[in-house]
Amino acid sequence: MSEVSPNALAAALFLVIAMSTAGIAHVAWLRSAAAAALTAPIDRGLTLRGRRLLGDNKMVRGFVVLPPAATVAFALWAEIWSHLPFPPASGLWPLESAQFALLGFACGFAFMLAELPNSFLKRQLDIVPGQAAAQAPLRALFFVVDRCDSVLGVLFAASLLVPVPVRTWLWVLLLGPCMHAVFSIILHRVGVKARAL
Repeated sequence: MSEVSPNALAAALFLVIAMSTAGIAHVAWLRSAAAAALTAPIDRGLTLRGRRLLGDNKMVRGFVVLPPAATVAFALWAEIWSHLPFPPASGLWPLESAQFALLGFACGFAFMLAELPNSFLKRQLDIVPGQAAAQAPLRALFFVVDRCDSVLGVLFAASLLVPVPVRTWLWVLLLGPCMHAVFSIILHRVGVKARAL
């Protein structure tokens, strides 16, 4: 969509803020009555080696709102960004509004998709959905993976469509997991997740 590299920090802040905005819509959706009707597991109960592929916690409802919410959030924040009175305003990719929307959809879909390999691995290791691993090394490993998988998904998706500087990756990998943890705590407090962290 663009071959022009953005300002590294501006791009990182944009990605984190836009995805966080989509995350707010996602939390509201998961608390709604409409979401309750879409609790069918993605793996439809299929198993491998006698273990569920993903488990009951990975549901269809997760994919319903986040990608379109990210679509809107990216287009909206790109418009806001273009009117900011300080240098990062000119530091994003030179994209049209529809292109920012497409970038948002790709990042939102990748955010959700990137969680699935982690869930698959946990089921194969007999880690109960929503629970931490019993062994300390696995618990520490998945503490990190749980906070980084979706963030990496966003970065890979964005990098397929626009130039993403290495420093943007580093900023997002620093800021993104913190925001992911905040949303995990919120989802726990509103009763959507069994564990806060």
